[in-house]
Order: sequence, then structure tokens, then C-alpha cells
Amino acid sequence: MRFDTKLIHAAQPPDPLTGAVNVPVYLSSTFAQSAPNRNKGYVYSRSANPTRTVLESALATLEEGSVGLAFSSGLGALATLLESIPSQARIVADTDLYGGTWRLLEHHRRTFGVRTDYVDLTDLDALRASVAGGTAPTMVYAESPTNPLLRVIDLAAVAKVAHARRATFVVDNTFASPALQRPIPLGADIVLHSTTKYLGGHSDVIGGALVVKSKSRGERLRWLQNAVGAVPSPFDSFLVLRGMHTLGLRMRAHGAGARAATEVLVPSRKVRAVHYPGLASHPQHRVAARQMSGYGGMVSFELTGGLPAARRFLRSLRVFTLAESLGGVESLVDHPASMTHASVPRAEREAHGVTDGLVRLSCGIEDPADLADDLRTALGSV
Repeated sequence: MRFDTKLIHAAQPPDPLTGAVNVPVYLSSTFAQSAPNRNKGYVYSRSANPTRTVLESALATLEEGSVGLAFSSGLGALATLLESIPSQARIVADTDLYGGTWRLLEHHRRTFGVRTDYVDLTDLDALRASVAGGTAPTMVYAESPTNPLLRVIDLAAVAKVAHARRATFVVDNTFASPALQRPIPLGADIVLHSTTKYLGGHSDVIGGALVVKSKSRGERLRWLQNAVGAVPSPFDSFLVLRGMHTLGLRMRAHGAGARAATEVLVPSRKVRAVHYPGLASHPQHRVAARQMSGYGGMVSFELTGGLPAARRFLRSLRVFTLAESLGGVESLVDHPASMTHASVPRAEREAHGVTDGLVRLSCGIEDPADLADDLRTALGSV
């Protein structure tokens, strides 16, 4: 099956009992047993639920992994993954990270002795120097494209460096989705998603996922999934599955909207820089062209007027809605410094390029011409 066909049919046959073409929503917390510990594979919905099982199998198929695991949020998936590493472990992570990920690494896992070193993972020499010095890292952690600066990591090259030091390579694939990029064939050991975003795609569900290359490692994480308990409800699992059916179509529409946005932003004298992997001027454009089948719907840019200009711009938008999150059918706009990345200290934020003038767009599936007109009008107010 080709990818768009897999979205509809992979691990989702008609229900054998009724013939229902959509997976039933099994709203049951517990399941009858014919005798103690004799059951039909389901005991308690925290451990496993038939609706969630279909979602997890579909996720594994789409990401070309062995085991898929669904969670109640992306951070729930990450927190469970971090439970699998020992205290006093070391993580090497990219400098450009979602603020919630940074918060979890810095303000929670450090209390357990887990140290995170931040390195620009687009600089392979810097990565080699980091993993070569001191204690070998337990994990190399990357987003690609990154949030919010849309840098693209050479996943195959980073995997090679990580594996040379016997580190687990984890890739947050939320921004690209498996429609545009599949990290496991490129060398990743584990793929993470906020399924809230492009996989769900309709801004009506919170969810997360891990897809694991190794079956044995996946089963260890499944044990932790049950033990920690950050699992999605059956209905949330159904909503993510429903959203995934149109992922291919939506990602093409998101990409068209993003291209229209760059055509307005790039020539504007009010914009200092535009970050989008589809631009030939993007520093990692060639890497993106090689490992992705499209460039996605996310665009970020820096206004020359800083925070006052950003505030005027945000107030003037009519189609783009000011809100956190991304990947939904509607276009959203975010001010990272005061919203998604507010938990990162200002000095560190600005050192990595998240300035007060930075704006992040999640281009929805509206008509690209309307998105362009909205941006053009808002720029006129600056």
C-alpha cells in the first residue's frame, strides 16, 4: 500500500463482529474474564483497550516501527520515555526545543540526576565533541523540523554519531508527521509525536505517541505505559484515528498555505528573517529535500520592530487565530517568547534565536490566497 492508502486501511480492517468500517469506540474500563487471569486479551483499559490497540498498530505501520504506544499527551509520552532511563543518565538535546520539553528536562528530570547538554545538532562536529567528552550519553534527542525555528536535523548523520556512542536516538516528528518524514528508516530508535497536532489535525483532542524500532525495547516501554498510566481514553484514540485518515490530503494543503505565506513574508522589508525549510535560502534546505517529501505547514519569521511590531501584527490578523498549538485545519499564530517558550529563561531563549520579534505560523487548510491576504494586511499595520 502507498502511504495515503495506509492511512485508511493499515491495521484498520472492518470490525469482524459487525462489519463496521470504522473502529468501534470501546467505552469500557474493565473486561469480563472467564476465569481468574483468563481473558480475551483485555483486562483493564489502562493496560490495553481495543480502540487504542488499533491506533497503536496504525501508528507503528505509518512510522515503520515495531511497536506503537499511545499516550494522553505528547509530554505524557516523553515523561514515560524518560522514566525508562536511569538516574545520573545524560541526554544530548538540540538547542531549539519546544518549551514544554525543555521544562520537563530542566525542572523535573534534573532533580533525579539526569543531566541534559544542549548542542546545535545541525553542527555534527559540535555533536561529536559533546558525545565524546565525559560520560557517554544515554540519549540523543532531536526535533526535526525544530520548534520554533524550523531547523532541519540530518537524521541519518546524527543517528550514526549517536549509535557510535551506544546512545538511543529519539526524534520528535510532530512538525513533519509520517506523511513527510519517517525517522526510523533514517536511523532513529524511537519516534515521538504530539498526536494533538497533525495526526489528530482538528484541534479537538490531546494525545501523544511513541513508535519504537526494537520490539524488545517497545515492550519494555509498554510495561511503563501501563505502570505510569498516562494513556488516552478510547474516544480520544478514536479521534486521532479519524484525523489520521485525511493526513496526506491535509499535509499537502498545509504546505500550500505555508508556501503562500512565505511569498508574502520573504520580500517584506518589515521582516528580518523567514524560517521555512522549503526556501532555497534555508540553511538546511538540501537536507530537508533529501529526507522529507514536503516541507510542512509551519513557518516562523522575525519582525524588525521587535515586540511592539509583533503585538501590532498579532492584533491585526483575522484568519489566523492567536492560540497555542499547531497542526489543525484552522490557521494559528503563536508568539513563542510569551507563549509556547515562556518557560525558557529570556537570556537562553534569545541566545538560541527566540526573540521578542519572532512569530510562528501554523498554516491551516484554508484557501492559501486568504492566508496571504491576512498576512499582507497585518504587515501593513506594523
